[in-house]
Amino acid sequence: MSATPDLPLADADTGGCGDNCGCADADTDVMECGLDPSLAQLLLDAGLHPVEIEDIAHMAIAEDLDGGVDVTTVATIPEEAVATADFTAREAGVVAGLRVAEVIVSVVASDEFEVERHAEDGDRVEAGQKLLSVTTRTRDLLTAERSALNLLCRLSGIATATRAWADALDGTKAKVRDTRKTTPGLRSLEKYAVRAGGGVNHRMSLSDAALVKDNHVVAAGGVAAAFQAVRDRFPGLPIEVEVDTLHQLREVLDAGADLILLDNFTPSETEEAVALTNGRALLESSGRLTLDNAGAYARTGVDFLAVGALTHSSPILDIGLDLREATA
Repeated sequence: MSATPDLPLADADTGGCGDNCGCADADTDVMECGLDPSLAQLLLDAGLHPVEIEDIAHMAIAEDLDGGVDVTTVATIPEEAVATADFTAREAGVVAGLRVAEVIVSVVASDEFEVERHAEDGDRVEAGQKLLSVTTRTRDLLTAERSALNLLCRLSGIATATRAWADALDGTKAKVRDTRKTTPGLRSLEKYAVRAGGGVNHRMSLSDAALVKDNHVVAAGGVAAAFQAVRDRFPGLPIEVEVDTLHQLREVLDAGADLILLDNFTPSETEEAVALTNGRALLESSGRLTLDNAGAYARTGVDFLAVGALTHSSPILDIGLDLREATA
């Protein structure tokens, strides 16, 4: 097996990205990493930060080894043994995180390794389908196995759930959108998985956009007052305002809000809100949402459906790693 054209054999002795690293277009002080330049570029192209993903990989492996070695693998596998293993879907779904799995293998690999890519993130896959094949030292494959699968299965589960929602909204203008209900330390990856599944991202942090919720409204003395306070302090920043009633909706529309979250509105109430708004702001539905009623909400004309369950409750997609049998 040979390396794929866009990912040459990884060199374990190479430190940093080198002159041709895909990170070079960004701040070099931030983007220096030990990944193969082609793999770093693929992460960048996916909207992921190579250094962050490399750090997550190191953290996952460090947690698994806990300062020691993989005792079972060291005891049972000769040091010089080399094998090929296939990441294989055990069930149908949408895959996400294949390049992340490669990063974990690269962090563990003490020798060069080869990869063969059979699927790309966002692809629908079937049970039994090979997704990624890796050839390297057998010990390294087995040591990397669980950490790679933990992330790959988690991200693929999010992508699979997101795709189900995106399919339910097909034929409408509405998009399914995530929230900040993410696993600490894994937000960028989980939100990437939402994108791979056909969804769109809400704000990434508390600083890149404002979301005025009920507690802000109470503290500020009213929904319009809360909106105006944010507008005055951070002019030009995107502001979304949560409303519970049509009366509040009228207030924030008059105040100039450009994105409004309709919290726990029924489909009929949402229709009223869409008519009342009449294109003056984007609307997002939240609460009471299920796959069964997603279409009904989308057909009202809202722009987004906010689904926190995409990242906080999606089951994993079952994916395994299978060593190929040695041939005579």
